[in-house]
Amino acid sequence: MRKLLLIATAIIASITYSQAQILYRISGKGLEKPSYIVGTYHLAPASFADSIPGMKTAIEGTQQVCGELDIMDAFKPENAARLMQSQMLPEGTTLTSLLTAEQLERLNKLLLDVMGSNLNDEAFAAQIDKMTPAALSTTLSLSSYMKKVESFNPMELIDNYFQMLALQNGKAVKGFETVDFQMGVLFGAPLEKQVNDLMCMVDHFKDTEEMVDLITTAYFSQDLTQIEEAMEQESKIDCGTTEEDEDILINNRNRNWVELMPDMMAGQPTLFVVGAGHLCGEKGVLKLLEKEGYTIEGMKE
Repeated sequence: MRKLLLIATAIIASITYSQAQILYRISGKGLEKPSYIVGTYHLAPASFADSIPGMKTAIEGTQQVCGELDIMDAFKPENAARLMQSQMLPEGTTLTSLLTAEQLERLNKLLLDVMGSNLNDEAFAAQIDKMTPAALSTTLSLSSYMKKVESFNPMELIDNYFQMLALQNGKAVKGFETVDFQMGVLFGAPLEKQVNDLMCMVDHFKDTEEMVDLITTAYFSQDLTQIEEAMEQESKIDCGTTEEDEDILINNRNRNWVELMPDMMAGQPTLFVVGAGHLCGEKGVLKLLEKEGYTIEGMKE
């Protein structure tokens, strides 16, 4: 869950954005034309972009799009293969070999409930047993979501939409991070930690599903405050999430992005597309931009 989303709020005289918005104009500090930043939910459909106030203005008023990752880079065969490999266990290691008999029993019960089979099934095990615990955690979350949302189409998601639209209109597309970097963030934790995280998900799966429901509702309401509240509830699930985890997944990345944004915005008006969890809070992108002297305004129409 922490790897799909995260966020907070502070209002002082120089802040003019509202927490009931997910699209913001960035201006000031010598920018000739404004740039924009939109918060996404990685499971939201591309069609939701039409529901975001001011989105047309932001798209038409920018000359390039920057996402967390350049999707065309991710689609390169060599990178796609390496991304797939990063989700597989080393030769000679399997999930079954990493787990105790008791852990395996708990996992198999959840796999059967969510995915309709488990590691006792030879054909199913051939597909799943070589996955890293982190990759299986992601697969379980996605499988659960797909069961609830029959219209879910992984090929038509909002993150990809903005980049594909830019390419169709001859605009430049960039990414804050490389495929290698994201592989490390998502799947690079030591196997012992991955096992602990997986088993915590297994033991708290109902809570996790409830958090996904809350975050989904909050995002489609375009309410960052509600998303923050859902995240705070999620953090209370005792899975040993540390400040270091928060820094790796959210805070360090926010700082890195804000360091890169000024040159991009000075060169061309840019539409930045990042997970909504990165937008707010004292360590969020909006607050960091404001501290750098930019004016942040929520788009209303």
